[in-house]
Amino acid sequence: METNTNSPSSDNAGGYGFLTKKPYSPPPWASHLNPLPSHVFSLGHLPTPIHKWNLPNLPNNTQVWLKRDDLSGMQLSGNKVRKLEFLLADAVEQGADCIITIGGIQSNHCRATAVAARYLNLDCYLILRTSKVLVDQDPGLTGNLLVERLVGAHIELISKEEYAKIGSAALTDFLKEKLLKEGRRPYVIPVGGSNSLGTWGYIEAIQEIEKQLQTGTSKVKFDDIVVACGSGGTIAGLSLGSRLSSLKAKVHAFSVCDDPDYFYDFVQGLLDGLEAGVDSRDIVNILNAKGLGYALNTLEELKFVRDIAAATGVVLDPVYSGKAAYGLLKEMRENPKDWEGRKILFIHTGGLLGLYDKVEQMAPSLGNWNRMDDEDSVPRKDGTGKMF
Repeated sequence: METNTNSPSSDNAGGYGFLTKKPYSPPPWASHLNPLPSHVFSLGHLPTPIHKWNLPNLPNNTQVWLKRDDLSGMQLSGNKVRKLEFLLADAVEQGADCIITIGGIQSNHCRATAVAARYLNLDCYLILRTSKVLVDQDPGLTGNLLVERLVGAHIELISKEEYAKIGSAALTDFLKEKLLKEGRRPYVIPVGGSNSLGTWGYIEAIQEIEKQLQTGTSKVKFDDIVVACGSGGTIAGLSLGSRLSSLKAKVHAFSVCDDPDYFYDFVQGLLDGLEAGVDSRDIVNILNAKGLGYALNTLEELKFVRDIAAATGVVLDPVYSGKAAYGLLKEMRENPKDWEGRKILFIHTGGLLGLYDKVEQMAPSLGNWNRMDDEDSVPRKDGTGKMF
């Protein structure tokens, strides 16, 4: 099969391609899409690994594999990196000197954008949504906020109520106009990096998966791809790429915020923006997994995250992949015949820092510690145990 040598991951194996911008050539099966990106930055540590995931209580002969996009970097980890490779290349091409984006108070996308912007010597302005009782207070240093503030991002707080009335597009436009009047050259990235250009991140990821399956020893053929859905760009790229490529896997997206109908329409807009000529409802199955709401968790969901980590060593974030995996296993319990014998690729989209916002909720269930009982019979002598 023909491969693409100008993909973001093609020259990163030795590390020398990291943070470089280069012309972009799309996968052959996506070359008819329009418009095509002209350039791409290498921001992620790609390709990310794929390995077997030994989840408990699967239906008969069902296999789950894990695509570790949580390992796409440390400060830049997660699925947002793939979108930013295209979005920030466009920002630099347009001569921007600063980036504006928007999201929740613990937005993984905002943290990744802040880090990537600083790598490229661009200032970053983050509009972060928080509760009305906290909007006038210092937001603190928990999780993603610590990284954002360390790299010098400018943080603008907005209450959830104001956000709902004004909307993300109007808020970023307002800040853009303010910065333009100050002589800056801002580039706006939407919520989650989810626009038609950002969609290329996961179109390209499908080609990465294709290459991994061609060169791997397992020769597995995936029937399904499962992923969390928070802003729509990742599932648009995965579902379109899977349909156009040799994968032909069915994509299942577990929505962690808005309802499925909203995302079908939003994804359709992204597809139309690429002149893809496909119906979103034909290429992706979107299920509701928002539970109590975006970034809110039940104790059962947090217990699930704990149990999966203890059973498999894989730490899921509570906002995205945790809810998606919880929803997947719930589906399997309720409809085991639908999943029997299938080979599933689960995309871990990162977000580990989001766990730090759940410390108080999770602490009571993580009591496995004790003071070591060093009996008096153990010999003691000052200076024996050196502490480095």
